[in-house]
Amino acid sequence: MRILGVDPGSRVTGFAVVDARGHRLQACGFGVIRPADRELPERLGEIFVGVARVIAELQPVALAIETVFLARNAQSALKLGQARGAAICAATQAGLPVFEYAPRAVKLAVVGSGRAEKIQVQHMMRQILRITEPLTADAADALAVAVCHAHTHQTRGYAGRNPTVLAGRP
Repeated sequence: MRILGVDPGSRVTGFAVVDARGHRLQACGFGVIRPADRELPERLGEIFVGVARVIAELQPVALAIETVFLARNAQSALKLGQARGAAICAATQAGLPVFEYAPRAVKLAVVGSGRAEKIQVQHMMRQILRITEPLTADAADALAVAVCHAHTHQTRGYAGRNPTVLAGRP
């Protein structure tokens, strides 16, 4: 399964595509979409086009994206939500299913702590995916979302694709 992970942001959106074959994970491509310093609607358009381009080039079969966390600033949370919407629209237009994960759940899945620092996420993504080149925090977060989805999807497969089993309910 080829997964597109997205770490949304109105100024910088991280993206990563990971191939998951059983327990083997491999990064196919990662980077950032950095819209020009313009008004928000134009930046959102650039995020949409950038994600659509990644989908066309790397052909993922699913999008995994972080949910909006509660920010101190309501305006920031709103902009983050709009950046998420641009990425989600690009994915749904391409026919991809969308899976959402809380930032704490992503960190827990890849580092073992929901309170992990960005540098820890970067380190673990380099280790898990055997990446030797420099890795920005935004690209590492996108890789982490994709890896989190790969682990979750695999676990659901072992549990008979019944999410309630994962929640501890019969």
